[in-house]
Formats: sequence, C-alpha cells, structure tokens
Amino acid sequence: IEVGGQEHFYLEGQAALVSPQENGDMVVQSSTQHPTEIQHKVADALGLPMHAVRVEVRRMGGGFGGKESQGNALAIACAVVAARSGRPAKMRYDRDDDFIITGKRHDIRVDYRAGFDHEGRVLGVDFTHYLRCGWSMDLSLPVADRAMLHADNAYDLPVARITSHRLRTNMASATAFRGFGGPQGMVGIERVMDHIAHVLGRDPFEVRRRNYYAEARAEGPGASGGSFPAKMKDAPGVTPYGMAVEDFILGTLTGRLAQSCDYDRRRAEIAAWNAAQPVLKRGIALSPVKFGISFTLTHLNQAGALVHVYQDGSIQMNHGGTEMGQGLFQKVAQVAATRFGVGIDRVKITATDTGKVPNTSATAASSGTDLNGMAVKAACDEICGRIAAIVAPDLQAQPRDVVFEGGMVRAGTAAMPFEQAVAKAYMARVSLSATGFYRTPKIAWDRIAGHGRPFLYFAYGAACSEVVIDTLTGENRILRTDILHDAGASLNPALDIGQIEGGFVQGAGWLTTEDLVWDGQGRLRTHAPSTYKIPACS
Repeated sequence: IEVGGQEHFYLEGQAALVSPQENGDMVVQSSTQHPTEIQHKVADALGLPMHAVRVEVRRMGGGFGGKESQGNALAIACAVVAARSGRPAKMRYDRDDDFIITGKRHDIRVDYRAGFDHEGRVLGVDFTHYLRCGWSMDLSLPVADRAMLHADNAYDLPVARITSHRLRTNMASATAFRGFGGPQGMVGIERVMDHIAHVLGRDPFEVRRRNYYAEARAEGPGASGGSFPAKMKDAPGVTPYGMAVEDFILGTLTGRLAQSCDYDRRRAEIAAWNAAQPVLKRGIALSPVKFGISFTLTHLNQAGALVHVYQDGSIQMNHGGTEMGQGLFQKVAQVAATRFGVGIDRVKITATDTGKVPNTSATAASSGTDLNGMAVKAACDEICGRIAAIVAPDLQAQPRDVVFEGGMVRAGTAAMPFEQAVAKAYMARVSLSATGFYRTPKIAWDRIAGHGRPFLYFAYGAACSEVVIDTLTGENRILRTDILHDAGASLNPALDIGQIEGGFVQGAGWLTTEDLVWDGQGRLRTHAPSTYKIPACS
C-alpha cells in the first residue's frame, strides 16, 4: 500500500521578525512551535551564546507540525541581516513560496506479508516501510521511528518484524505533521486487517476485534457492546517493542460506538443497496486508533513554567508551550485557576518567551497540555503552600487543611477572600512567584535496540464512516461519520471536540482529495489552492 504526503495548509504562513538589541543581542518573534530551537539555531548562526537571543511567540495561525522546524530558515536569515545592518529584519513567505519551500507529511510505501488462521487471527506479520524524506534529515528519523512504533496500532501481534528505510530524494525535506508518522504506520496494519477480511469473507470489524490487545477493564454489564465481547486477560499484551499495553479499552470503546452508530443494521442495508445499484456503491468501516503519548526522544519530555501572583490577587503565568489555535493557553489557564480556586478571568498567560522559561520542548506529540499543565500546577501548588502557611493561624487550622476554592481560602467554616490571603502573604514578605517543572515519569526507550517504554500511556479513539462512490467517475462523499474518543478527564470538552472533528477532517483530506505532485526535478507542481484541494466546509 502507498499513501501520499500532505501539505499543512496553516492559515498563517511562515514568518519571523528579528530586532537587534544593545550588546549584539537579538529578540526574535517567530511563528514557531519550538521557540528554544529557534533560539538555538539563531545563536549558532551568529556565533552567540543562547542567553543573547530571546525568542517570543504570542500565537500561531495554525501549525499542525509544520512550524516545528520550518521556521529556522526565516529566523536565521532575518538574524543575519539584522546583525549586519543593525536594523530590524522581517520575512514572510507568501502562499506559493510556503508551499514550495516547506516540508510536508512523509509519504510512505508499506510492503507486508501476514499469516493468519481461519478465524482471522493474525499469527505473524512482516512490514517494510519506505519513507521519502527529501534532501535532508530534518525530522525524518523520529517520524519514521514513530511509524514503526505504531505499526501494531490496536492489535496484539504474536510475531512481528518491522523494517524501515528512510530515502533521500530530490525534493523539499519532509517534516513533522500531526500524528508524526503514527498514521502512516497504522495504515499498514489496517490494510492487513481489511485484506484478511476480504480473503476470509468476514466482516472487517469482526477481524479487527479478534486481534485486539487484552482489555484493561470492563465498565459494567454489557459495556463492550456489539457482537464481540472485549477480550479480558490477566496479563496485558505487549507491543513489538516490548511495552506492556496496560490501559487498552478499544474493545469497550468500539463496541459502544458500534451500538450507538447502528453498525450491524447499516452494514446489512448497504449490502442490499450495493446488490441493487450498478453505479453508486456505498461502504461502511469502523477504524480504531491507539496512539502513544510522549516524545520518543526521551529528554524532550520535560516542561517548565513561571507563575506570579500580584498583591491584588491577579495572576500572571508563562510556560514553554505555544498556542496555535488548539486551545493550549486556555487549558493551562484553567489549571492555574483551579489550583488557586479563582475564576479564569483572574489569570493572564503572557507570550511564550525563552527569557522567562528556558530549554522548552516543541509543542508537539499531543503532549502540550500534559507537560505544561503539570509544570504550571507545580508552580501554583508551591505558591498555594506558602499562602496557606501564612493564613492558617487566622483560619485556626493547619496549613495542610487550607483549601482554595470559589474565590476563597478556607479551612472548615472559616474563610477569607483569595485577594485578602494574597495581601496577607505579601505583607508577611512571602514570595508570591514560583517556577514549576515537570518530567514525564516511567518512560525509558533504547531506540538502537528498539525496546523499552517510549510512551507514558496510550490515547484511544475510533471512527465509523459511511461513504458513497460513483464507480463511473470516482466522485465520492462522506455520508456520515460517528467518532468516539476517550479524552480522560477532559479539561475543556468544547476544545477537545473541536480538535477531534478537525483532526478527522484533516485526515479525510490526506487520504482523499489532497494530492502532492512532484516533477522529475523535485519541484512541487501543486503549490496553491487552485491545484491542491483540502476539504471544504461542505
């Protein structure tokens, strides 16, 4: 199976502004998901220490991975001009240039051989991945690694061999793109499941269910739903790279989705339709996803935060994550408001700034809220502890019994307004500023050996889509899609629903209408909305 690449098509193109300061220092404003990398590259290009370069990011007009490494060239070019001229320098790609210059999702070819029994259970699989990487490495190494790590997707493979070839070609270097190789790896095993179902004449969903990892838990009587109960085992399944899958819930989740979307009845109706209709053919498919959460480069799983509480009770904070429309700032502000027990209107998040929080990781790998939210929580809890120690005597309580909620600081029936408690701590000369730090626990990954625990946990979801295709013209439509995700204890359901819907539409575009065409000289021919088609609102 071969799957093409994809253009990020963020609404705001790549941009950078560099302003020279006294002593040769530089201030960089960049549309980047990775301010520390911009800082490092600019400092290296100018022969400066990193403390001489400050990078600021207020927000991006979309990223999707396309601003993780691609902003370096603009920032460096502007920095060199600013250093030579002593004047600010700004660069912005127009849409055509952005299309032609910047990296895309890696296209992939997956060769496979699979053995299976008459029930459709996979006995062994052999995958070979070929990824086109372009003229340089960029982020191809970790992207291709993650494609290998997700070659099992939701399925417990008794025997697996996964080989990956990263190909240097005469085209723009492929780069990070939402999912970061994971979707490309999953496509291979999903094709295997469909192939097995086709050979055996079985329901593809049935074949998938038979190959799931063991269920972590059942959520009450009949929770699995559908025709095939979730597999329950004493011991969890183990991935091809040796990580135990301890939190698997896709048996329950896809069973529930199959019930709520009426999968069995609709599949029977579609079979009857196709038998009677010579031209318009319909299809339905239910696809699960198991996605590992953490950077596979272990040292990137860290984050810092800086929180100030002012004497009037207002709160300002900064963290290493960047906002690109995904709602990270809103979620992290909610974390701070919750820890202090105040309304979110009291909390202000300032622009991401390498001068405030150093050595940040990229906002990527679906870890932005996990990492930065936990760092902010640590800083807030430190300040809360200091305030509690000051006000506890007034509340006739121990500091450990003081709680922050509803705009009040209380212990039992005694309470005082949050701002009064803050003013009291200030008058007592107690610091109301703290840094927070978080490092993801439990992970250990040896990429050379291909073994370990690269992820803290897995995120799970599934989608059931019904489509129709005109067999004479190829014209097709998505008629209906039902999606179910386990979002854990969602910090903001509205934002999460937006991300789930947007991710689905972007994935549908990748696999249907979006087509990158390169000529023999490595030039991109589909470099504008006139020739490259993302899904429209219809």
